[in-house]
Amino acid sequence: MLSEQQIEEVYCKLSDAMPGRTKNAKGPKGQPDAFRSCISCMLSAQSLDRNTAAATRALFKLAKTPKDMLALDDEAIAQAIKPCGLYNNKTRNIRKFCTALLDDHGGVVPDTREGLMSLPGIGRKCADIVMSFTFGEDVIAVDTHVHRVCNRIGLTEAKTAEKTAAQLEERSPEWALRDGHFWLIQFGKKVCRARIPKCEICVVSDLCETGPITRDAKGNPAS
Repeated sequence: MLSEQQIEEVYCKLSDAMPGRTKNAKGPKGQPDAFRSCISCMLSAQSLDRNTAAATRALFKLAKTPKDMLALDDEAIAQAIKPCGLYNNKTRNIRKFCTALLDDHGGVVPDTREGLMSLPGIGRKCADIVMSFTFGEDVIAVDTHVHRVCNRIGLTEAKTAEKTAAQLEERSPEWALRDGHFWLIQFGKKVCRARIPKCEICVVSDLCETGPITRDAKGNPAS
């Protein structure tokens, strides 16, 4: 893994090259409150952004609170969220989440990682995303892009997103925690992409532990 000084340098370079948190940043997928942020995050699992957006729009036309959500039958929820896939499992998770939220928290979404993760369907990634976007906490949420980038560069050395998140929390400078998620996710989408990373324009290529990824005649990463 990179040294403490190198990690500091990576964040400095990314902060200059990548956009940070916007002033009007809201919950995941633009949701206006913590409850809908949690539901949206749950629906986003193994789903493209456009499909998650379609599912959340349809679902929140039917219900916007845990009580209203539980008043719906399973078929209504499943039909609304069908675009995001795994809709039967997600329907069950939504119902369990809403029940626990009402029974254990009076319908109020907890604002701590531990409280969020105590709810059905909320893992470390979702909890950190809600904490960052909805509650404005300085935490680097780890999604697929962030997990890939951090372990490719050498910011972390972990096989799971949860372990990546723990290492980032321990190894990242405090000043980078607020916008680190935004820098890393944009870097992962625009430059350090999964299939064909753009190493030739990478601002941290001199620090990356993987090094430049060469391509074959078709432009694919060479083995």
